[in-house]
Amino acid sequence: MAEDIKAYNSVLELIGNTPLVKLNKITEGIEGNFYAKVESFNPGHSTKDRIALYIIEEAERRGVLKPGSTIIETTSGNTGFSLAMVSIIKGYDCILAVSSKSSKDKIDTLKNMGAKVYVCPANVSADDPRSYYQVARRLHEETKGSVYINQYFNELNMDAHYRSTGPEIWEQTNGKITHLIACSGTGGTISGTARFLKEQNPNVKVLGVDAFGSVLKKYHETREFDEKEIYPYRIEGLGKNLIPTATDFEVIDRFIKVTDEDSAHTARELVLKEGMFLGYTSGAAIQGLKQFAAEGVFDKNSNVIIILPDHGSRYLSKVYSDEWMSKQGFFDSVRAENTTEIEFIK
Repeated sequence: MAEDIKAYNSVLELIGNTPLVKLNKITEGIEGNFYAKVESFNPGHSTKDRIALYIIEEAERRGVLKPGSTIIETTSGNTGFSLAMVSIIKGYDCILAVSSKSSKDKIDTLKNMGAKVYVCPANVSADDPRSYYQVARRLHEETKGSVYINQYFNELNMDAHYRSTGPEIWEQTNGKITHLIACSGTGGTISGTARFLKEQNPNVKVLGVDAFGSVLKKYHETREFDEKEIYPYRIEGLGKNLIPTATDFEVIDRFIKVTDEDSAHTARELVLKEGMFLGYTSGAAIQGLKQFAAEGVFDKNSNVIIILPDHGSRYLSKVYSDEWMSKQGFFDSVRAENTTEIEFIK
């Protein structure tokens, strides 16, 4: 009988409960114990599945989302994929304003997920009418019955991780976590997870990873928004040219900045040393780990959890493309060890 078959009702039931995986070779020589929270095990291959499902179901519960509604969002790609996936299952239309910095792989994927995609220039100010923030806001105003997710300024972004990622990590480590490392973009992942963990143990250190060209680190340290910090950079989903209210800076102890080049090579190193084919931002998170370790942040008793947010398949035309890496000037003799040759048999 059908009820005897053990199956999930939809892919949405697979969201969350992602595994911790011990890092071995990439952290060799560094004091401490290091574990990756591998978010690519979500069905949409990123941590953004958590906020997409949670925010949409909260909107349904509050009566904001109704049959026939349209979901609209600003995204660098991963949130868009997650929203498109949830929209398919729940029967909503989905419109996405995407940064031109997003990889072609991400944009093509969103199109094939049935979303209407608007690609907006990346290197304009947040208040420019062409920015993906303003385009999404305009589309929301023009589309009757639409709901704007607004992840950068939505408290539910943090709440999703407070209710899922934080408790999972606490349970998986039996409360023995000493440090959390996470990249900060909207800030929902690091803030929500940190809030929960610090409620359990205020001594847990929360270490944020930011990008050069972003304002987050300086704002955390001075509470001043400095436009002089802003310049173009390549990493997607990390850093910001505005201050998201979905970031609770009070629960973050420190930030460190990583470069585009180091993060790209560390993503490749993660594949070669740990067999983890993960995204550009995951490379940035591990690069942040290395830089914190170089400052002596960890010791032999440290139990460090690093949130690795997405999958490498989203970056085939970027980080994992030798041609793209060469065009960025990221290859040199020192980095050659992280590349292999293809031999064609004739």
